[in-house]
Amino acid sequence: MIAPMGPLEFPAWDPVLIPLPGPVDVRWYGLMYIVGFVAGQRILTRLARAGFLPVAPEKVTDLVFYSVIGTILGGRLGYAIFYQQALFDPLKLLRIWEGGLAFHGGLIGVILALWLFARRNGVPAGRVLDAAALAVTPGILAVRIANFVNGELYGRVTSADTPFAMQFPTDERIAGRMGLGVIKELGGAKRADELMIQYAYGKVDFERVLEHLPRLSPGQVSGREALPPDVEMLRGIRWDDVRQFAPFRHPSQLYEGLGEGLLLGVALWLIYRATRRRPLRPWTYGGMFLLGYGIVRSLLENLRQPDAQFVDAAHPSGTVFLGLTMGQTLSSAMIALGLFLVVRGVFSRRKESAP
Repeated sequence: MIAPMGPLEFPAWDPVLIPLPGPVDVRWYGLMYIVGFVAGQRILTRLARAGFLPVAPEKVTDLVFYSVIGTILGGRLGYAIFYQQALFDPLKLLRIWEGGLAFHGGLIGVILALWLFARRNGVPAGRVLDAAALAVTPGILAVRIANFVNGELYGRVTSADTPFAMQFPTDERIAGRMGLGVIKELGGAKRADELMIQYAYGKVDFERVLEHLPRLSPGQVSGREALPPDVEMLRGIRWDDVRQFAPFRHPSQLYEGLGEGLLLGVALWLIYRATRRRPLRPWTYGGMFLLGYGIVRSLLENLRQPDAQFVDAAHPSGTVFLGLTMGQTLSSAMIALGLFLVVRGVFSRRKESAP
């Protein structure tokens, strides 16, 4: 008899892979975007050599460049519009290294970028979208892994005996017990919070945290002066003592990575392989991606913690429109457009096959 699977331990990796002087570090989040674009370029090059993507293989680099710009601009603006209007402050909007890119905004940006690339190169925009749909899923998987490393976009509260359930040190319900409120009062930004979590896990020295609290005097940071009592209190915080107050949650980042990235990608490639000798009509593969992603994302939103800005007494589940979360609302538009493109492509193919 197989024993039931219990909760898993959150690994608490440092979101910064390589610290650098200044405000910009090499983060898992940025690295995974690079991994996604590199993987996408290799897939697009293969599709170009096979003749599915109607451009010369050496043009793929330009296509990826267009996609990078569309992803960053669309993702950041989409995050500001849909989730965090405070980012319309130009100084905050440009700080993309701190995270905050919305998938649906990035999707709109990429579609516009693909259309512009197709127009400038005189190729069918529908087939460019189809090729991009086959190439994008490895990047989705990679970025969701980065979300997991950051401890962000975690799932809803569940029971301890739920398979894969985890306790996240970034959980908003234990922010006070992790000392993050004190850090905020002392001017600490995102990096200070991350280092405090690393310290609670015993992975860094307390001095690393002090270095990122700008309202402390240089003497206090260097140890020549006594620390305020509330800061000294931070020294005693340990994850093993705090974890009892953290609820168990679904690791929805991993669910989304597997569903939206791996499984959807495998399904699209199986369809491509099955129709390789006689490809479906342009826009159809892109429509399948929109339809598949929209359905998977809408279903997994039921396990994902709703965004805090949409949760209030009247909407405890974070719904924003007709009982749907923001993610489900935006994904519904994807489902509608994807269904239209798929039906259109299948109908056109049948019409061509008719005697």
